[in-house]
Amino acid sequence: MVRSEVERRGTGRELLIIGVPKEIYPGERRVALVPAVLPTLIKAGFEVHVQAGAGIEAGYPDSHYSDKGAKIVGDRTAVFSAADIIVQVLCYGSNDITGKEDVPLFRRDQILVGFLRPFGEAPVIQEIAHSAVTSFSVELMPRTTRAQSMDALSSMGTICGYKAVLVAATSHLRIFPMMTTAAGTITPARVFVIGAGVAGLQAIATARRLGAVISAYDLRPAAKEQVQSLGGRFVELPIEAQDAQDARGYARAQGEEFYRRQRELLGQVVKESDVVIAAAVIPGKKSPVLVTEDMVKGMAPGSVILDLAAERGGNCEITERGKTVIKHGVTIIGAINLAAGVPYHASQMYAKNMTAFLTHLIKDQKLNLNMQDEIVRETLVTRGGEIVNARVREFFTLPALVAQG
Repeated sequence: MVRSEVERRGTGRELLIIGVPKEIYPGERRVALVPAVLPTLIKAGFEVHVQAGAGIEAGYPDSHYSDKGAKIVGDRTAVFSAADIIVQVLCYGSNDITGKEDVPLFRRDQILVGFLRPFGEAPVIQEIAHSAVTSFSVELMPRTTRAQSMDALSSMGTICGYKAVLVAATSHLRIFPMMTTAAGTITPARVFVIGAGVAGLQAIATARRLGAVISAYDLRPAAKEQVQSLGGRFVELPIEAQDAQDARGYARAQGEEFYRRQRELLGQVVKESDVVIAAAVIPGKKSPVLVTEDMVKGMAPGSVILDLAAERGGNCEITERGKTVIKHGVTIIGAINLAAGVPYHASQMYAKNMTAFLTHLIKDQKLNLNMQDEIVRETLVTRGGEIVNARVREFFTLPALVAQG
């Protein structure tokens, strides 16, 4: 039970407190909860404390929170001190720049929910574990119908795919749509999307709405119908991936020989494209290199590559994480944290996901740690000073935990 695990400090209060601190990752403008979800949380038996100014950069002033029943708290330390549950967008782990500042504020058995980057740096996840918080990583949410309303990774992928096309369009020397003008006809831009996951599909849809001609590739055969339904041409290569998709719906990593052949076949399509949106990400793995420097050299001057896989090394061989560079006349954008560029709706979507997750986790003021529940089992990362997630332990080659009888 949460009330027996979380320090009460003799207050005698009955309601569990959700704390929403201001995001501290540089340039982060999102907020974990928005005013619209507060009535649902309050009705479910929560009290919500929001750090002053937490939502301002996303378009949600403090007055909107207080109008919906939240308590505005001026001090970050006070938010952590009072809260039974801390909800963030980028927790320590995914916030590798300033997130460590929050570690001294953690309390034993406090619940931490947000993006943790569980397959990032082992010492960071160990540090979170040693703080004895009960942490849940939202990027581990299973891709099931039951968990769909809690799938923050898909929500943020949607935002990133949309924003990626806008950033690429404003960086390109040409316009996207075909136009018939007094100066003659302008041909449409050719956009090639590599990786037709959630972000890639939204990129296809957005580029299509802007009037571009779309091609897309994904190693998963099931993606063909989705690409075509959005008006894109699916690029089929005469090679076949082995076990292209895992049980969770994500692409599986392939051997180097497959990627070498894939690069050979993709080269001509890349060369003919004005814009390439690279969105091929393998969860927990370094991003596969699909666009080589030689392929970049073959592109027309002024072309743009936006690499959504930049955070994990990039799909383009010469991507620089977090930077925009021009090489061989091509602009290569190593975008990270693109969702922060659309903070109002990104926060709205994330907050709805978190509300669904919190009301699933907490019933009658008790933490539901039913490990038979796939949602709980897959997202729970640390508890009682240990990394308890089986996938995370396996990734970092930690010994399996012995079940307590």
